[in-house]
Amino acid sequence: MAEQVGVMGAKYAVLQTNAKTGNVVTRLPITGLTFTHTLNAAGTASVGIPLFAPEADPAVLSPGISGLVITRDGVPVWGGIIWTASADIAAGTLTLGASGYHSHYKGRAFVTGWTARTVEQVDLLKSWFTYFNADNGIGTVTDTLTATGAKRTAVWTRYELKNAGEAIEELADNVNGFNFRYVPYWVTAGKKVGHRFVMSSRAGSSTRTLTHRVNADVTRVGYDSTALSTVAYATGADKGNGERLVGIFENHELAARMPERIAIGSFQDVKETATLVGKAQALINAGSAPAAIPELTLYPGQYGPLDFVPGDYVAVDADAGYVAFLDEFAVTECATTVDANGTESIRLALANKELFINANAS
Repeated sequence: MAEQVGVMGAKYAVLQTNAKTGNVVTRLPITGLTFTHTLNAAGTASVGIPLFAPEADPAVLSPGISGLVITRDGVPVWGGIIWTASADIAAGTLTLGASGYHSHYKGRAFVTGWTARTVEQVDLLKSWFTYFNADNGIGTVTDTLTATGAKRTAVWTRYELKNAGEAIEELADNVNGFNFRYVPYWVTAGKKVGHRFVMSSRAGSSTRTLTHRVNADVTRVGYDSTALSTVAYATGADKGNGERLVGIFENHELAARMPERIAIGSFQDVKETATLVGKAQALINAGSAPAAIPELTLYPGQYGPLDFVPGDYVAVDADAGYVAFLDEFAVTECATTVDANGTESIRLALANKELFINANAS
């Protein structure tokens, strides 16, 4: 079926697009779909279509070339590029695997190098997208970006072939960094989809409370202390004599509570010690507390797939034996599944809010 009716009448459609232009090619008949929004990453989508449908035409529908946009009640809620297709001949289905627009930049590189010193990070991002859009790109729009006050340095030679996706991720993953996502939107309703790069503060959103067995089911909680660290070392570029630049940051408060534990990060293209110190501090922030990693499923009909954006904060209230907390968490992933009957299910993956705090109290 080309359209599905979900909970409370939500109607889903999946559109094949031209990945370069965003022009709509056709609406795909779908047997089910799952899509995820993931914090500072591409996110994924999996869409099933009938194997023998006219739209399942390999001359037109091609992994790596075709784009994919998912709409809910006519509004684009997910967009990206189809990278895989898997045909189950016995079942008569074709499963399309897509990744968000950020996956395009994981396949781009600064082939002529890049030099920018002490530049507002938003200006750096805008210049990068302009550079890649001009050379056979996907037309990412940056019209909502505003200055943050954080200045960065990026220096790569052409021989380093710095990956663009990694450069964006590393820029975000700094003290005073940011969260990012790519948001699809209608350029011309029903005919052309655009997408824009959106930044948000790591301060997160105002906190909403999700209570186990009231408006959500906490399905599992993992606890992990492997990232704990009292001292972090970030190594950078070779100084030319076989030695590498090093940035160091310590968490004295945590060291008073546990034996020394060292974290080491390698950033071979970083050529300034001050930047490495910031990288070390980010490692310390990520290892400042044992990680509780809950997953929960939202109760049907109360929320949509865009109500919780990765990076938002939520308070979770749960009391189930060993799992007993009322704590704040950051949303790291929002996954939406729509089955063959049109039933919508939304799952959130969370992580400790402390992991996303940009300052070390010690």
